[in-house]
Amino acid sequence: MTDLTAQRGLYAGPAPIVSKDLYAQVHTGSAVRDRDAVRLAPATKVSGNTYFGRFPASYWQRWTTVTEVSVEAVVTGTGLLSMGASDVEGEPRVVAAEQVADAKQTKITLTSKLDKFYDGGALWLDLETEGGQTLRVEQVRWTVEAPEKVRPTAVTICTMNRADDCLKNLQALAADVSSLETLDAIYVADQGSDLVESRDGFEQVAKDLGDKLHYIKQPNLGGAGGFTRGLFEVAGHTATEHANVLFMDDDVLLEPDLVIRMTAFSNRAANPIIVGGQMLNLFHPNQLHVGAEYARLNTLEPGQPVEHSLTTADLLGVDEETLKPNRQERRLDAGYNGWWSCLIPYEVVQATGYPLPFFFQWDDAEYSYRARAHGFPTVTLPGAGVWHADFHMKDWDEWHRYFNLRNSIITAALHSPFNLNLLSRVLLAQLVRYLLGMQYGLSATLIKAVEDFLEGPQILRDGGVEAMQEIRRIRDQYPETKRHKATDVPGIASNDIGIINSAPPPSRTVAVLIKRLLDQTRDRHRFGLGAVPADEAHWWHTSLFDTVVVTDASQEGVRVRSYDRAKMFDLAKRGAKVVQRLRKEGAAVQEQYKRAMPELTSRENWTRLYDL
Repeated sequence: MTDLTAQRGLYAGPAPIVSKDLYAQVHTGSAVRDRDAVRLAPATKVSGNTYFGRFPASYWQRWTTVTEVSVEAVVTGTGLLSMGASDVEGEPRVVAAEQVADAKQTKITLTSKLDKFYDGGALWLDLETEGGQTLRVEQVRWTVEAPEKVRPTAVTICTMNRADDCLKNLQALAADVSSLETLDAIYVADQGSDLVESRDGFEQVAKDLGDKLHYIKQPNLGGAGGFTRGLFEVAGHTATEHANVLFMDDDVLLEPDLVIRMTAFSNRAANPIIVGGQMLNLFHPNQLHVGAEYARLNTLEPGQPVEHSLTTADLLGVDEETLKPNRQERRLDAGYNGWWSCLIPYEVVQATGYPLPFFFQWDDAEYSYRARAHGFPTVTLPGAGVWHADFHMKDWDEWHRYFNLRNSIITAALHSPFNLNLLSRVLLAQLVRYLLGMQYGLSATLIKAVEDFLEGPQILRDGGVEAMQEIRRIRDQYPETKRHKATDVPGIASNDIGIINSAPPPSRTVAVLIKRLLDQTRDRHRFGLGAVPADEAHWWHTSLFDTVVVTDASQEGVRVRSYDRAKMFDLAKRGAKVVQRLRKEGAAVQEQYKRAMPELTSRENWTRLYDL
C-alpha cells in the first residue's frame, strides 16, 4: 500500500434524518447528491466546505508526519474541480484546481502541502459547472502516504439491552466493510438479558462480517467493563499487538467513515495519541455537541468546552457575533474524549494499563488524564463524528449520578491537587441546592457517593455491581426519583397543576439562598402546588413550593417533589458529617487509591472480573 485513505468524500449521510448539507452544499444550480457520488446540472456549484466534507488540515499538520495530502476523484463530464483551503479565521483560498472536458471515468488528483495550517484551517473539494456543462464525480477519497506498516483497528461495542441499536450499527459496518480496509475486528461485549444475537438480522450480519465479528456474552460490568473487554481481547492476540482499539457506543447513529478517518490519523501520528471522535446531537442532527472538552477535576466538572470550541452549534448555521458559518477553524487541544467514539493505540495500554473498574461515568476522563501523565495526549478529530442522544435531554436526578459523583472524586484524587477544602465546598454547595429543591433522593445519592469513596479502593473490587444495586435500592425510598405521566400523578388531579414560571437568576445568590433556607426551616412556602418546566427548575424557584411537579429533562414525564422537613434535616446532618469526614480522611484515602491503581488497572484484575 503506497497511499492510505484518510477519509472518503461522501455526499449524503448514513440515514435520511441526516441533512446532506453536512456533507456537501449546493450553492447555485441543481445537483443530485448520493452517498458515493454527486451529479451537477449546468450552472451549478457544489462545495465540500462542510462538517464531513472538510479535511482537518490543521490537525494533520500538528500531530502527524504527513507533509502533503491529495484528493482524488473519478470524473465524467465537463467542469471545474478545485481544492479550497481556509485559515484560522476561516478566510477561503484556492490551493489547486483542474478543468476537465468531456471526461469519461477519468481519475483526477489535486494535491496540497500541509504547511499553512498550524493554528487552524481545513481543506475541501469544490465542484462547478457552467451553462451547458454536466459533471458526475464519484469515488472521492483523500489520501496520504502510507506508513511502512498499517496498524489495523479493532472496534469494540459495549451493549446492554439495546439489541436493536447495536444490530443497526453492526449492519452499518457490514454494509461498508469492503471500504473499511483497516478494520481488523469487531468485538461486541453483550452484557444484557435482551441479547443482540436474539434478533432476526443477527445471523445475516454475522455471516456478512465473517471472522471479523467476535460476539461475547458477559456479566454486566457497565461501560468500563464492556469497553475494556475489547482492549483485553486485542491485547491477548500477538497478531494484533500493534493494533488500535476503537470504542463505540451501542446506541449511536454511526457514520462508518469514522473508522477510516480515526485509523488513518492514528497511523500517521508522529507519536502514539488517543484519537477521539466528536459527538453530534441525535435529536438535533445538525448540532455539534462540543468541539473539544476538558474536565475541572478538583471541582468535579466534566464536559467543559475548551477555549474557542464550538458548543451546541448548528453546523448549518452562522455564528451570531461574526456572522461566519459555524466551522471549527481553530485547532483545539482536548483534555479527554467521550467513549461514544474513541481510538486507543495499543502502546497506550502497555504504558498506562487498563481502565479502572468504575462501572461507568468518568472512566473516559480518568483514562485520558492518566494516559496524558504517561505522555499520550488526546486529540478530538473534527469530521470524525457520530450521532448520540442529546445530553441535555437526560435527567441529572438518576441512579447513575452516584457513579458520576463517586468516580469524579476518585479521579480528582488521582489526577488533581485534591484540595479538600475546595472539594468540600463544592459538595456542600451541591447538597444545599438539592435539599432546597426538595431532591432528597439526589441528596442521599451524593452522600452515598462520598461515603463509598471513603471506603477506599475496595469499593471497586466487584466492578460496581453491588454499588449499582445498592444505590437503586436507596433511591427507591424517595418518591421524587420516580417519573410519572403528567396526566397520572399520584394524589394530584391533573387539572390542578398549572405552570408557575421562574424569576430570573438572583443577583444576590447568597442572600437568596439564606432566605430560602430560613423559609423552609420555618415551613413557609410561597406556592402550595405548581408545575415547573425542566429548564426553569432552579433551586431558587423550586424551593418556593410545598409541592412542585417538575418536567423530566427527557420530556417523557414529570417528577413530584414535596417538602419534607424531617428528611431535609436528616440528610443535611448526614451530609455535613460525611463531608467533614472527607476533609479529615481524604488525604489518607487518596494515597490508598494511588497505591491500588496498578492492581486495579492490571490485566490480572480484569481477568478476575471477567471470571476467565
